[in-house]
Amino acid sequence: MITTTIFPGRYVQGAGAIDILEEELSRFGGRAFVVIDDFVDKNVLGENFFSSFINVRVNKQIFGGECSDEEIERLSGLVEEETDVVVGIGGGKTLDTAKAVAYKLKKPVVIVPTIASTDAPCSALSVIYTPNGEFKRYLFLPKNPDVVLVDTEIVAKAPARFLVAGMGDALATWFEAESCKQKYAPNMTGRLGSMTAYALARLCYETLLEYGVLAKRSVEEKSVTPALEKIVEANTLLSGLGFESGGLAAAHAIHNGLTVLENTHKYLHGEKVAIGVLASLFLTDKPRKMIEEVYSFCEEVGLPTTLAEIGLDGVSDEDLMKVAEKACDKNETIHNEPQPLTSKDVFFALKAADRYGRMRKNLT
Repeated sequence: MITTTIFPGRYVQGAGAIDILEEELSRFGGRAFVVIDDFVDKNVLGENFFSSFINVRVNKQIFGGECSDEEIERLSGLVEEETDVVVGIGGGKTLDTAKAVAYKLKKPVVIVPTIASTDAPCSALSVIYTPNGEFKRYLFLPKNPDVVLVDTEIVAKAPARFLVAGMGDALATWFEAESCKQKYAPNMTGRLGSMTAYALARLCYETLLEYGVLAKRSVEEKSVTPALEKIVEANTLLSGLGFESGGLAAAHAIHNGLTVLENTHKYLHGEKVAIGVLASLFLTDKPRKMIEEVYSFCEEVGLPTTLAEIGLDGVSDEDLMKVAEKACDKNETIHNEPQPLTSKDVFFALKAADRYGRMRKNLT
């Protein structure tokens, strides 16, 4: 039995880490192609941030807003031939786009998340969407990022919603890895996960429960605390390692199903994944004690527990079945669950999870 576990080449985290970005880039050469979120460029780093670089020349391009094949093609056409390294700075879709551009051009890539809202930064994966924001496909990359650099002081200044969404994404990690482990289902490399991957996935879950609320309070005060450092690491590194080397299952498949409904597009990835997690608890017949634990956590940190909270108030059964059918596509990760599942099973689980969430809020 062959197992495979993959990691980023280097993980750097801490308050002020952005100040050593040039040092990290210079290890690859003197020319960098930077894909940066427009808001981050203007309001977080400042448009003159790269002017202080001495040893690295930067070609900066603003991210177009969607990680689509069209955007990847556009940016790839702007890369100078002598570029040594591609850099992504911003949120998950900016980072996934930078990874895809680096892959297309066969260049090393340095990833700089400015929010801790997904586990995308460390992965050898880009999630490709249509220009309208509907999930299209996974782009599996031959290697993980060469460097992931996270400045927790920047993360602390972002709205708390982003950190909370990252907890929603990370919440799926252990449940999905455990399902893959039980079924001997492959991880994202196509091989079985390792003891290390499954242990990190469990540590991710335990860290969320222990420090999640404290980290949210820290961000609300724009303060870097030990709790925040732990949650940023859980959202970014532990969740990234756990999902990629442990495997994905129902929660992310349900997320992908939810993207077929336009009303969900304005909600963050992790917010929709959290609904996927809650539905998966019913789908896979988890004990009530665990269901209560997960709902309580979501309520404490502010993750959605009802469909209305991701734009689906009064959603029709017909539309909900579209979600379920997309989640059960033959290529989806829901088939990594130990038991066979159908679109009707997912439909019922979504209804039950929503009803339970509304009951706990005294809405029904």
